[in-house]
This record gives sequence, structure tokens and C-alpha cells, in this order.
Amino acid sequence: MDLKTYKAAAEAILFAYGEPVSAARIADVLEIETAVVERLLRAIKDDLEAEDRGLVLLALEDRWQLSTKSEFGDFVRAALDNRRNVPLSQAALETLSIIAYNQPVSRSFIEQVRGVDSSSTVQNLLSKGLIEEAGRLDLPGRPVSFRTTDVFLRTFGLSSLHELPPLREEQDAPDGAEVPETPQKEFLPGEK
Repeated sequence: MDLKTYKAAAEAILFAYGEPVSAARIADVLEIETAVVERLLRAIKDDLEAEDRGLVLLALEDRWQLSTKSEFGDFVRAALDNRRNVPLSQAALETLSIIAYNQPVSRSFIEQVRGVDSSSTVQNLLSKGLIEEAGRLDLPGRPVSFRTTDVFLRTFGLSSLHELPPLREEQDAPDGAEVPETPQKEFLPGEK
């Protein structure tokens, strides 16, 4: 196969897969090097961005996923006749922030930070696909731990967790003097 055919095959795989898929997985299927697939994926991404297309190729950490461009979201929702998305509650945003910045974490850790029972909030975030179980922690009782998902990254417009805003801003002291650390507002994902 030539590069044009490999590119088309990679695009077809992304479409059919429906979930984020790694370049290594596509390379295995196409029986070519991962570096070649990564170049093809960047070319597909550039093609979709350069033209008036309804799709975009998202880079999510080390995985790739075809997605609808956000400006066409209303049309897609209407076509699929999905129920209206309910905004996340303050409790859900707090819980999601705790998980995003500290993952993997147990429910007891979340409850310790928030100071309230978070069982229903965790279940709500699981049902929305924003978090997932990340295995069991090596602690007494072997509690289940949670981490964010690719749905979380897409929802908040992030390519990776490294794009989360910092919890505290560094302060510069004049003339090298030390400035005592003062509490700063902690940002929730998507908040500036």
C-alpha cells in the first residue's frame, strides 16, 4: 500500500473505533511503524482543520479520536435525539477537581478533602463517563481508586492533564526577598 492508502485506512480505523485509539494500535493493524502512523494522523488532523469539515481529530495524551467539531454539536444532539445535558453540580465539579489533580484517589480521600459523603457524586461522574475505576490502592481494605477519562479531557477541551491550570501561582518577591505563601483560589477544570 502507498501512504495515501495507509492514511485512508487510518482514518477508517479511527471512524470505526469510535473511542480513542493509540497510534501503536493502528500501526499494529496496518503493519507499519508507529512513527509513520503518527505522521499520517497529524496529516489527517491538518486536513480536517484546513477544510470546512464537520469533524476534527483530537489528540488525547497518546491516543487519537475522531470527533464532531464543537460548532456542530447542537445538530448532532438533535439528530441523535439525546436528552438534554444537565450541567455538573458544584459538588460534582469539586469532586472532579479533586480526582483530576490527585489521581488515582479513593472515595475516602475525596470525602476527607470535601468533608462530606461523596458516594452519589462519584456514581454520577462514573455514569457520565468523566471518571473511571483505576484499580485498587495498596492501602488497608484495598479501596477502589478513581481517575479521569478521555471524556473528561474532551469535555474540558484538554489534550492532557498537563494542561490543567496550576493550583497555586508562584509569587515573585522583589529583590530576592521571600514572600510568605498566601492561599490562592484553587481553579476547577475549565475555569480561568
